[in-house]
Amino acid sequence: MAFKCIIVDDEPPATRILKNYVEKVSFLEEAGIFNDSLKALEFLNSNKVDVVFLDIQMPQLTGLQLSKIISKEVKVIFTTAYPDFALEGFELNAVDYLLKPIAFERFYQAVSKLNAEVKTEIVPNNQKEFIFVKTDGKNKFQKVLLNDILYVESLQNYVCIHTSKEQIITHSSLKNVVESLPGNDFIQIHKSYVVALKHIESTDSFSVFMNGKELPIGATFKEAFFEKIEENKI
Repeated sequence: MAFKCIIVDDEPPATRILKNYVEKVSFLEEAGIFNDSLKALEFLNSNKVDVVFLDIQMPQLTGLQLSKIISKEVKVIFTTAYPDFALEGFELNAVDYLLKPIAFERFYQAVSKLNAEVKTEIVPNNQKEFIFVKTDGKNKFQKVLLNDILYVESLQNYVCIHTSKEQIITHSSLKNVVESLPGNDFIQIHKSYVVALKHIESTDSFSVFMNGKELPIGATFKEAFFEKIEENKI
């Protein structure tokens, strides 16, 4: 998994060092560099970012103030020349607090915590083994083992769950089904299709092939899908 990150620092030498460090780490992807915290905030409000390397002493809006505004889903690693703010930084649930000048070894130690946090977060999903799907009739539900699901197909106001044994149609939206499936094992490839990664037989730039079927990859979902493929390639 590649973590998309931005660097927010008003000192060009510091941003050059951090950019160089990010480029050396295979699981980091630099998405922007900002010397203005307000411009960084605008970017964060309209783009998906996983990590912010955030200087504390910034004009207009300090790093501490910015960290309180942005989404809690965005991880923060503070970078600063002042150790006095360390306690407040950790109280804001920062991943780490790096003191300048930052050695690469210390930088790598900090970003390695990101992988550890993701592994911790996905454990509960991996424990889920089945879902119950509402079928025709009042209070009628069918148990479906997640291991059996090949893919899920949207049919307007219904979805069809294709398993290794049968097809189950239920009155629901694809969005609702996606939210019930563990994200580490299933991925949406098209506005009408969610597939089980373990059952994919092959893929090309436009399609996924499984169980004798060719399913299209939508442009909106292509980048995220192939990032997931990259995670599992050899």
